[in-house]
Amino acid sequence: DLTLKVANLSNLLLQVLIAASINRCVNKTPSNAIVNLAASPCNPPPPPPPQQQQQALSTTTKESTTTENGASHPNPNPNPNPNPNPETLTKSLSCLNTAVMSKPFQCTIQQVEDVKVVIKVLPIFACTIMLNCCLAQLSTFSVQQAATMTTKLGSLKVPPASLPIFPVVFIMILAPIYDHFIIPFARRLTKSETGITHLQRIGVGLFLSIVAMATAALVEIKRKRVVAAVAATIDDKEPLPITFFWIAFQYLFLGSADLFTLAGLLEFFFSEAPASMRSLATSLSWASLAMGYYLSSVIVSVVNDVTRLSDHKPWLSGGNIDHYRLERFYWLMCVLSVLNFLHYLLWACRYKYRSVSLLLSSSSPST
Repeated sequence: DLTLKVANLSNLLLQVLIAASINRCVNKTPSNAIVNLAASPCNPPPPPPPQQQQQALSTTTKESTTTENGASHPNPNPNPNPNPNPETLTKSLSCLNTAVMSKPFQCTIQQVEDVKVVIKVLPIFACTIMLNCCLAQLSTFSVQQAATMTTKLGSLKVPPASLPIFPVVFIMILAPIYDHFIIPFARRLTKSETGITHLQRIGVGLFLSIVAMATAALVEIKRKRVVAAVAATIDDKEPLPITFFWIAFQYLFLGSADLFTLAGLLEFFFSEAPASMRSLATSLSWASLAMGYYLSSVIVSVVNDVTRLSDHKPWLSGGNIDHYRLERFYWLMCVLSVLNFLHYLLWACRYKYRSVSLLLSSSSPST
């Protein structure tokens, strides 16, 4: 159950954050700091002197194992501690390391490291919400634009509401090209098994969303010019003498952006998330989609409220889309996408993968 997993993740985050905060406050005195520093997993006891280490090693290598026939063979494992504890605290987000102290609260090292991974992934997740906000325009204003244009394809009249199938068609066409041409070329270029990293794929998608919004603004400017040119010659209910295929350009770029970003997100979350959280981590891509649609509604409402006060006429309200300031709204979305892309670059350049071997060898979920 996804709701239960989200609740468990929230509880884990709160548990580690509260434990780290309280332990840090309680252990501020020098005496407590010295005691906890000695008992901390980050500070193991000092090793024995070199003479004792050499003596212990020579004693261990001389031990032998006796079989049922009485024959003795050298011990194949000279390590006196064959099963050391591999769990160690990392240096990243070291402020959370105090959560493993024994007083007054204590979390396991695995819990602390899981929370660190989640915290480092969240900024990448947040940067993809703006892309999905741009995708929301495909099923709203873009459909309204196409409804005013000529939608005939030969003798067939295409319903404007069916236009959101365009990005799906583009993805079906681009996916084989992406897998069989783009990725092999990137592998030869970068000498890497994955061709380009997961974060680079997400970055390409975010950049394409900027191009898509700029294209949408230019197409709307062209449509408005046609409206102004034929306003006196045609009825308001007649379609404009401009084909709806002009709208297909923004669908093409946003479909390509969705292809890169969705694939990158799924692979990134699947490879970086702890094993116990992989199913939840992969669902974050769909959570980003939902948040993007909600953000789109918020931005439209804010734009209408602000422009109503300044221009006395909201940009995106009224009974006729020809009177909208839709091109300005698209330019605004383009600027927001640029700022979001720069914000993403800040986090992506600072991000360090959990393990290079995990990045190269982890299997991707089926999409």
